[in-house]
Amino acid sequence: MTLEELVEQFARNVAAQTDAIRRGDARTGNRHAKQYIAALQQLRKHGNAGRDALAVLLKHPRTDIRAAAAGFLLRYRTAEAKAVLEEAAKEGGIGALDAIMTLRHWEDGTWALDPE
Repeated sequence: MTLEELVEQFARNVAAQTDAIRRGDARTGNRHAKQYIAALQQLRKHGNAGRDALAVLLKHPRTDIRAAAAGFLLRYRTAEAKAVLEEAAKEGGIGALDAIMTLRHWEDGTWALDPE
């Protein structure tokens, strides 16, 4: 799979997970979470090239996709990722809680979404 296909798989499954959660369908949401995490793991195998590919999602039209990508890119693109998460935190909804918690973990030093 190309980097672009992996990024598309990540975005598609983040969106599908959010939509499932909104419907109250945790089982489907969990299935999509596993799929976007699998895409992320493949992107990580490509090192900085994979992170650069994922970074295109920081400008995605959907807040949930931008915030999910930002959460995984905090160590690599700190200023840009923090700005995305701070904006998502202000918007409310499902993504806001994730953004708030990610920022909180970043600030208190317990963030570990992209281990070195």
